[in-house]
Amino acid sequence: MNEGRRLLDIRRIYVEPAAAELPRGKEILERFPEAERIEIEAHHRIPELYGDEANVARWVRIKTEALVLGVKKSLTARPNGRSSDFIAPSTANGCAMACAYCYVPRRKGYSNPITVFANIEQITGYLARHARRQGVKPEPDQVDPHAWVYDIGENSDCSVDATVSDNVRDLVDLFRELPNAKASFATKYVNRDLLGWDPRGRTRVRFSLMPAADARLLDIRTSPVADRIAAVGDFVEAGYEVHVNFSPVVVRDGWLEDWAELLGQLDDALSPAARAQLAAEVIFLTHNDRLHEVNLGWHPKAEEVLWRPDLQQPKRSQTGGWNVRYKTGHKGRYVTTLTSLIAEKIPYCRVRYAF
Repeated sequence: MNEGRRLLDIRRIYVEPAAAELPRGKEILERFPEAERIEIEAHHRIPELYGDEANVARWVRIKTEALVLGVKKSLTARPNGRSSDFIAPSTANGCAMACAYCYVPRRKGYSNPITVFANIEQITGYLARHARRQGVKPEPDQVDPHAWVYDIGENSDCSVDATVSDNVRDLVDLFRELPNAKASFATKYVNRDLLGWDPRGRTRVRFSLMPAADARLLDIRTSPVADRIAAVGDFVEAGYEVHVNFSPVVVRDGWLEDWAELLGQLDDALSPAARAQLAAEVIFLTHNDRLHEVNLGWHPKAEEVLWRPDLQQPKRSQTGGWNVRYKTGHKGRYVTTLTSLIAEKIPYCRVRYAF
């Protein structure tokens, strides 16, 4: 928990009145008794946090000091098909970490501190009913051979969320009792408090990995890659299913040599039990013109590798901006080269998908 305290020094809590009346909301407010409380009408409309360009200079400070407490209004489980079968309703949104490529700031403006949703009983009840309606999974697929998998951390990092509230533990407890479903979340933060939760194989943790040189530049305020690798075996032993996300893959001079080194480090660290259940997702970088502009205001060095017009091509995004991806044809070769390297270095690791 000490590392969590370095990430967070909550001084202001923006509170929806309805959230403050719920048991989980009261617990969170009691956890941070010294914090100033600021009443708000809606968790997603806070002008001093979202949409103010002046906040670029205070990017990390806002993430460290501000917390938002709200109520999740819309409860839906969206079909997915890549990382999971469904995207679960969020129990949190935003993050204390500051990865330079994160897509959440594109949606939330110039800052995205953690928002915690206090109506956890509604969310877990909805998920239990949704899973029951699915019945038995009719056939194996790349997501999972038997279980319906629900991503519980699309817009946040659950390992960090668990330092703020018990929402994530409630979800792990829920899926432990669902015979046909699993929870899943990706993380860049090693929270060893989770090792005592007894998930019984019903929660999949996906540790995101990249070469250390990339992580030092791009994975701001996250656990070191070496710590994430070292945690894989411990989480398997504690009853989690553990996969890895090779994400995002950034093409630069020497990128493939650094990935070979990373895969060797992973191979050296894994126990037989961890190897036996390992699978991976491979996701190459997608960047965004609006996030590029944000980053130029607080971390321009990152843009030297993220914004590469010589390697990338634009595509209009659903929100009206421009996403950039590695050029068609070139990207296919990059994907093939890296997946071949994975097969050579860690042949026991199944690549669930790569793009």
